[in-house]
Amino acid sequence: MTTATEPGYADLPRLISLMTGDDKHSAAAESTVDVLWVLYDRVLDVTPENFREPDRDRFLLSKGHGPMAYYAVLTAKGFLDEAELPTWSDPVSRLGHHPDRRRVPGVEISSGSLGHGLPIAFGTALGLRARGLTGPKVVTLVGDAELDEGSNHEAIVVAARAGLENLTAVVIDNQSSTRGWPGGIARRFAVEGWETRTVPGRDHDALYDAFTTAHPGRPLAVVAVVEPKG
Repeated sequence: MTTATEPGYADLPRLISLMTGDDKHSAAAESTVDVLWVLYDRVLDVTPENFREPDRDRFLLSKGHGPMAYYAVLTAKGFLDEAELPTWSDPVSRLGHHPDRRRVPGVEISSGSLGHGLPIAFGTALGLRARGLTGPKVVTLVGDAELDEGSNHEAIVVAARAGLENLTAVVIDNQSSTRGWPGGIARRFAVEGWETRTVPGRDHDALYDAFTTAHPGRPLAVVAVVEPKG
């Protein structure tokens, strides 16, 4: 008699390999896989059972192009069935090249049009506060090049002024931005009043500590540094 076991981190490369046909964005998936795993495995309180509950944690994938790692993690955590993965990007599949919140369980926002995740996360955290829900975490994952979008900078400024302690932005730094930022990515957030932490983006314990160490009274920016794109 054998007992089925829940897929783990070691299964993610195999799950990702079931989704083929988008080589252009494979690097986008590879750069995010460790952050996604740590969030869903050790940080976020969001499950297939509670993802519609008001007091769940929220994860918003702003870096929505090339969501293979996202779908793989959702599969490992029971939101999706593994049998669906090979159908991704088919016209009849609910797993598109950009995740669709109306079709994929557990997906908070339809994304892939860059620059939207952080502003939406800011609005989500503000809305939760207005409803008296200060416990749920709101985490958004953005790419370093995506920070070139002006809407992100408006959100960076206002979120710190609002003292949104339950808001976290994790920036995947694979050195793909066009011009970069004086003093580095973390400084762009720090000068506006965010708590900032820069860690290796493949180090699960360092990521966990960065996400879970207290930062009272202000939002958190975690810069996860991975190998350069390409």
